[in-house]
Amino acid sequence: RMPVADRATIANMAPEYGATAVYFPIDQRTIEYLAFTGREAEQVALVEAYARRQKLWREPDARSPEFERVITLDLNSVRPAIAGPKHPEQRIDLGAAAEAFAGHCREIGGRTPAPANANAAGPGAIALADGAVVIAAITSCTNTSNPAGMAAAGLLARNAVARGLASKPWVKTSLAPGSQVAAAMLENAGLQPALDALGFHVVGFGCTTCNGMSGPLPEAIAAAIERDGTIVTAVLSGNRNFEGRIHPNVRAAYLASPALVVAYAIAGSLTVDVATAPLGHDAQGVLVHLRDIWPTADDIRNAVDAGLTPALFREKYATVFDGDATWNALASADVARFSWDQSSTYLRRPPYFDGLPRHPAPPAAITGLRPLAILGDQITTDHISPSGAISLGTPGADFLLGKGVAHKDFNSYGTRRGNYEVFMRASFANIRLANRMAPGTTGGVTRLMPEGTVMPIFDAAMDYGRRNVPLVVIAGRNYGCGSSRDTAAKGVALLGVKAVIAESFERIHRTNLVGMGVLPLSFAAGESAVALGLDGSETFDLPALGSELAVRGRITCIVRRQGGRTDTVALAAEIHTAEELGYVRHGGILPAVWREVMTGMA
Repeated sequence: RMPVADRATIANMAPEYGATAVYFPIDQRTIEYLAFTGREAEQVALVEAYARRQKLWREPDARSPEFERVITLDLNSVRPAIAGPKHPEQRIDLGAAAEAFAGHCREIGGRTPAPANANAAGPGAIALADGAVVIAAITSCTNTSNPAGMAAAGLLARNAVARGLASKPWVKTSLAPGSQVAAAMLENAGLQPALDALGFHVVGFGCTTCNGMSGPLPEAIAAAIERDGTIVTAVLSGNRNFEGRIHPNVRAAYLASPALVVAYAIAGSLTVDVATAPLGHDAQGVLVHLRDIWPTADDIRNAVDAGLTPALFREKYATVFDGDATWNALASADVARFSWDQSSTYLRRPPYFDGLPRHPAPPAAITGLRPLAILGDQITTDHISPSGAISLGTPGADFLLGKGVAHKDFNSYGTRRGNYEVFMRASFANIRLANRMAPGTTGGVTRLMPEGTVMPIFDAAMDYGRRNVPLVVIAGRNYGCGSSRDTAAKGVALLGVKAVIAESFERIHRTNLVGMGVLPLSFAAGESAVALGLDGSETFDLPALGSELAVRGRITCIVRRQGGRTDTVALAAEIHTAEELGYVRHGGILPAVWREVMTGMA
């Protein structure tokens, strides 16, 4: 009975609840959805015929497939929730969100947040309380292509406006639907004017706030946050809320449904229990609660039926691949090879093949590895290679300024990932990164050894490169979790990192490291940087790598400490297949493929 749009939402959010993939069988609802969304009748018939022939079709009264494990879920037990403050799997009951934020505030700020408030603090100045929602974004991930979820947000906005409620003035609001069809549905159902009244104007259809591209906060808001050290928040309907990703000024970010994003824009603070506390007063002074304006299932269904038609899909999809005048005016050439522009700050030819010999050198010992960073648990790809704003004072910002790019035109790390010069400098540049080699600091800094000079990680890596010193990164559990971002492996490899030693790895990032020729090594159970007392002054040798390198092989590591003491540590090579071993021996998948093309080597 579940609509296909809901199935798609659930399937697309698989990583948030720990699944690799989620599969809903093809059935009559699938066929109805394809027809409704404007697919040609022949294509719809082909899908059904193929699914039946391949035994992928499911009839509602058919015998259930045999599963190794069946989980029974009582739908009456499902409760409204949000996720945060810095990981998408951090589920919080909606009714417990205010207290959960208070705990986070005590954890990072050492204080309990005051009741929600914002008031004038002199001409042109604002005072914000901890928990203030400064960004509320219905942003283009997953939920914003679900018509029911979008209709619910529009109806909540309509009901709120009718009762005289408004978004708080310190909240930066935006709406980036997942498709032009979703935006047109809101218009057709008469819901967009209410969203506009609350500040949720359509800003575009691509990645926005969830990928760190909310744009700057108003100057007075940013100044107040930086002046007072306020722990402000963001609420968004995306899939990702990792540390430092949403906005440099935001210390806590929460994922919510589109309707709850609207509710928090009205409440204005995470310290408000939106489940039970009033959101405001109507024109008669009557308190208005979320339950008073929450749309019914029938309201949502009627809004979707009024706003969404097969003709709308056909209309919008007919020109989906047509560019606008600006796009079509771009110069192009019918040539076999891309013509690299050396002055471009967006696209640069990467150096992966520069000086590459036709044959790989045999595996050999690596000695004198210096730690570039010693990190804790749950280091995400956003810590390793952030996609958000490029902050002033960082190597990435300095590079762009040196190329004549104005600060207002920096864009983001994500949009400039086609330039290796930028993503190299982005490596470990997350403003919330805590490197144990540089205690008391946050951000992408380390100590250059043996001098002990504190400097940006990129600058230290370049210095080590000039000294021909190989590098290693040490980390805790689940290194590389979060978005599967290839630049998190590419940038690290270009910095000269030869190995990452961690307590455990996220599976996709582990394969990306292998693909870039960076050796993923894991500690034995009970071993860690903390257990070994590592502080970054050590050097590391892999003396028998040439003979020990194998699929899931045991690697000997000698830790050499200041003063002459050494420890021998047994590591496991997280190389899981013979194919992966081949990539490591070649120095990565790109050299392996190049050599196969050039010399026929496999």
